Amino acid sequence: MPVIKLTQQLLDSGQLQCPAGKRRIEHVDTDRSGLYVEVRNTAPGNGTYYLRTKIDGKTRHFRIGGTDDISLADARASVKRMKAEIALGNIPGADKPAETRAMTWDTYMRENYLPHTRLYLRSHDKIEGIHNNWLSPAIGTKTLGDVTRGELQALHNRIREQGYSASSANHVIRTAKAAFNHAIQTDLFDGQNPAVGIKLFRESKTEHYLKDDELERLIKVLQTDKNRPVCLLALFLLATGMRLNEALSTRWSDVDIGNRLLVISSERSKSKAVRSVPLSDTAIGILEELRPMGDGEHVFVGKHGPLKYVHKVWNRLRKQAGLPHLRMHDLRHQYASFLVNSGRTLYEVQQILGHSSPLVTQRYAHLSTKAMQEAADTAGDIIADAMAKSR
Repeated sequence: MPVIKLTQQLLDSGQLQCPAGKRRIEHVDTDRSGLYVEVRNTAPGNGTYYLRTKIDGKTRHFRIGGTDDISLADARASVKRMKAEIALGNIPGADKPAETRAMTWDTYMRENYLPHTRLYLRSHDKIEGIHNNWLSPAIGTKTLGDVTRGELQALHNRIREQGYSASSANHVIRTAKAAFNHAIQTDLFDGQNPAVGIKLFRESKTEHYLKDDELERLIKVLQTDKNRPVCLLALFLLATGMRLNEALSTRWSDVDIGNRLLVISSERSKSKAVRSVPLSDTAIGILEELRPMGDGEHVFVGKHGPLKYVHKVWNRLRKQAGLPHLRMHDLRHQYASFLVNSGRTLYEVQQILGHSSPLVTQRYAHLSTKAMQEAADTAGDIIADAMAKSR
């Protein structure tokens, strides 16, 4: 939360940026009036004016407007006017209808937060899935003000106890926290965020690589289980190294069988750059099996339309294969291990997987034991030949 002297020239220059690795940052004005500019990584160079102040001991945030909509002078004038109104007991947003201030979690998500994530977050489908599968059943009928930290803590523990990963449980709490923050910032909720303060589970960064017998068990389940759409999705991830969201959003118009390529647009790519995924014979065979099952537009389609929520089915499949800890994202790592152990360079792996930095690909360096051994043997053979000639 840097404190800087806000000027119109600074705002117009677009220099206010969100640091890499962060979703948002607050630039606080040096005049200590409570004015700050929030900048999100989804809109670099543009921000939103907010007033931060305390009312009855609670910190409140009031949105003023976008930096591209109103001037800094007008924002400062609004801060003075709003603080004067607050001093008189006129709280901005307090005159909203009671049904707005006391809306249920389901109503808030359906009418406010999910439409917001659909426009601004690439993880929208994941957020919607977390809401439908976990948060709605647990707190959907409660008003925002009635949701307690204890309820969210119990849900957090329950997800873990049911065998889901620490990461899966933590994502539910992170989603609830972000949703409540959005409700507070948009003046739809004036309470405290009940998700704040919940201790997250320690997440394992271990990547699971399959042994030959484990791979055979997984393939057998994926070839024989009755849920063909999800099985074919998993096989496709294993055969291409694509990310789950990239695959789920793939349309037939992205597929070029003739050139053996699948194009991922910048809107769907995590790196925000267009990339092409090379298709092997196996990947093309999976696509040919999928085509008759689809709707002519989306590649991965289930009974009720395009596939969205697959983790419950995947949880059953991995247990059936005797691999309860295998995450769907591990299929991407497994694909990388196929490449590295076959002697492909890390540069090739980086390009195929679409990593923005070679440092990300470096995690697979330890897998290239066979290639490194062959390289070492080459050097050894040269030395041995030189030694033999010197005798």
